[in-house]
Amino acid sequence: MSQAKKLFDRPTPSISNREGYKAYNRSVEEEYIQLLMTNTFANTFYADSNQLIAEARSMHEMMLELDAEFMARALVFARNEGFMRMQPLFGLALLSKARPDLFAAVFDRVVRIPSDLADFLTILRGMGRGQGGRAVKRQVNRFLAGVSEYWALKYNGRGRGFSLGDVIATAHPKPQNEQQRQLYRYLCGQNADLTGLPQLQALEQLKQAKTDEERLQQIRAGKLPYETVTSTLQPSRRVWIELMQQMPAFALLRHLNTLHRQGVFNGAGTHKARKLKTQHIDYIRSRLHDIEALRKAKILPFRFARAYREMELPELRDILAEAVELSFNNLPSMPGRTAIFLDISGSMSGEYLQTGSIFALALYKKTSGNSLFWTFDTLVQDARPSHNESIMKQAERIHARGGTDTGAPVRELIRQKYKVDQIIMITDEQQNTGSPFYRELQTYRHSVNRDAKAFIIDIAPYRSAMTPPEDMNTFYVYGWSDTVLSFIAQASRGFGGMVKTVQQIQLEADSL
Repeated sequence: MSQAKKLFDRPTPSISNREGYKAYNRSVEEEYIQLLMTNTFANTFYADSNQLIAEARSMHEMMLELDAEFMARALVFARNEGFMRMQPLFGLALLSKARPDLFAAVFDRVVRIPSDLADFLTILRGMGRGQGGRAVKRQVNRFLAGVSEYWALKYNGRGRGFSLGDVIATAHPKPQNEQQRQLYRYLCGQNADLTGLPQLQALEQLKQAKTDEERLQQIRAGKLPYETVTSTLQPSRRVWIELMQQMPAFALLRHLNTLHRQGVFNGAGTHKARKLKTQHIDYIRSRLHDIEALRKAKILPFRFARAYREMELPELRDILAEAVELSFNNLPSMPGRTAIFLDISGSMSGEYLQTGSIFALALYKKTSGNSLFWTFDTLVQDARPSHNESIMKQAERIHARGGTDTGAPVRELIRQKYKVDQIIMITDEQQNTGSPFYRELQTYRHSVNRDAKAFIIDIAPYRSAMTPPEDMNTFYVYGWSDTVLSFIAQASRGFGGMVKTVQQIQLEADSL
């Protein structure tokens, strides 16, 4: 088949989107990845939570029947690369019954922390499966063998329906040594000898402490995590300052507002108070501007953006705005010339648009000026991005409005005969007016650049698509994570799509 014939072959749209406009089915594998990466069982613009739960279960069951090995790999991908939890855990619960071998192969890569285990067991109970059977119990016991004092402090009693003590009482794991036996007894609320468990000793002594000096002594001696301290007592300002200095980066980010409310950054009054405020703000800056530490903590830029929107203290807002910029520094640059299109229609309002704006602006900065950034609803507008102004300040000026014509920005490219190597569109794909995207994309490839690649960053869980799967130069990227830009950069250089990435995930050899 000639290239020209390929360009003018127009696959027939096979379904309708939720606005009734014609759309395409992507492959089942791709739809499954979309579900895992975008569907959090929460209400969306076009569907309520009950509808999403029903659709999710249907999609999990379909994938389980068609290709259980792909399903297992996709669960690992979504949990570790997409940082999603509930959908991978839901899929894992279904996998545990149908394919215990694959379930065993991926369990510890989907259930990473005790709160994952608690949610997984809650899902099983909600399915009417009780403890899940022998295959589940075996993996739960393996997990419990790795429970540490730190996990006991941080997670016991903090799950959705199951504490670690509940799980131990249900699974009856066999302790490997006396120290673990006493740890299990403690978690189950039984009398335990804490001689070999110094952190738990410190916690029990913290409960009895009467003064801040005694409390600080036990917090330091036991290196007690902030969750344990705040669930044990009402911290004073002095205690909050101590907790601030031992919090992991992600916890520090989440608790900035609390620290502010507790007066940690209060510099009113004396010279000493102003000096302490400066020291504490400098400490926050050093932690949240440590690029390598942020990379290891896997804090997404959008987390900084959320904290920025909630913060009132100007000095901390400036730190968070700069952290958004820094969090993109380790990402690869985009080759060639890029057109970035952001959907600002009404269905994108709220979190979708806030996140999409930050992503689009960060992408624009990564191209070092070798790109354009347009927003669109039914009209197209140059966002006039700046390389010098902060991403957050520019994102605050972008607002939702109107309907959706996904073909409009591509039509404008054609009108201007503007040649780009890749088109990146951030959208929920709910076309409701105008000319469809794919028709305009084919015209653009025929009249301006036949080799142009297109990347659709789809941030909604609706099972419809703007392009058919036969188009090998269009790639779908689902959800938000710090791997999205890396994936686009790799695919623009010739790597495969998300499905291929998932297919390359290794499973344990003895499980197949």
